[in-house]
Amino acid sequence: MARGHLAFRQAGTGTAVETAYAESPLRFLTPRNHGTAAWAYTSTLGGGLVDGDRLELDIAVGPGARAFVSSQGPTRVFRSSGGCASRTAARVAEDGALVLAPDPTACFAGARYTQVTEVNLAPGASLALWEVLSAGRERWGFTSCSSTLRVLPYLDETWLLDPAHGALEERMGRFGAIGTLLLVGPLFAETAGGVRAEVDAAPASPGAPWVESASPLRDGALVLRVASLSVQQLVHRLRHHLATLPSLLGDDPWRLDASVAA
Repeated sequence: MARGHLAFRQAGTGTAVETAYAESPLRFLTPRNHGTAAWAYTSTLGGGLVDGDRLELDIAVGPGARAFVSSQGPTRVFRSSGGCASRTAARVAEDGALVLAPDPTACFAGARYTQVTEVNLAPGASLALWEVLSAGRERWGFTSCSSTLRVLPYLDETWLLDPAHGALEERMGRFGAIGTLLLVGPLFAETAGGVRAEVDAAPASPGAPWVESASPLRDGALVLRVASLSVQQLVHRLRHHLATLPSLLGDDPWRLDASVAA
C-alpha cells in the first residue's frame, strides 16, 4: 500500500502547494507555472503497477484555491493475478476548483485493475475531471478492469469490463479507447454549455473517428462519454473540449506535450 496526500491553498492571487507527501512507489512533481493555479503530477517507480500494488491518493483544495492534478505518464497495469487497485479521494472547498486529468490507463494482458475516484464538492466549488482507458498493446487483452466514479449529487457509477461477460475485443469493436469527462460548478459552466452544444450539433456519422454522448446533469453540470479509434485521438478530443482551460488557469498545462503515450 502506498499513500499520497496533496493539499492546495490560496496564496495571494494564486495557489500554493501546501502539502505533497508520497510513499514509495508513488512520487509527486510540482512544477511552477505562470498562472494562478498550482500544478501537481503523479508518477510511480518501475513504470507501472504490478501484482498487489495499492495506491491511495488524497487531494484537498482549499477555499478559493485552483489546482491542476495530472500524471507524468500513462498508468500501466501489468499482469496481476491478485489484482492492482487505486483510489483517489478529493475534497474541494467553497469557491475552489480542481482539474483532475490523469494520462490514460493501459492494462496489459492478464491484468486485473480496480479504480475508485470520489470527489466531495462544497457549495460553489468546481470540478473538471476525465478518465481515459486505452485498449493497450494486446488490445483489450486484460482479465478485468473496473472503475467507480462518485461525485455526489451529480454522478455515482461503476462500470466493469470483463471477458467473462463476452470477448472484449469483439464487444469494443473498432474502438481503441473510451473516456469520461465530467464538468461541474461555476468555473466550468460555460465550458459545459459549449461542449453540449457542439456534441448535439454534430451527431455521429458512420466511420467517424469517435462517438460522443453529452448528458446534462443538475445545476448545469455535464457528463460526456467518448469512444475513439485510438487513445491519442480521444485525449486530443478531450483537450479540444477543454480549450478554455489555459485561460481559466492562466497557463497551458499541455503546452510542452506534443504527443500522448498509450
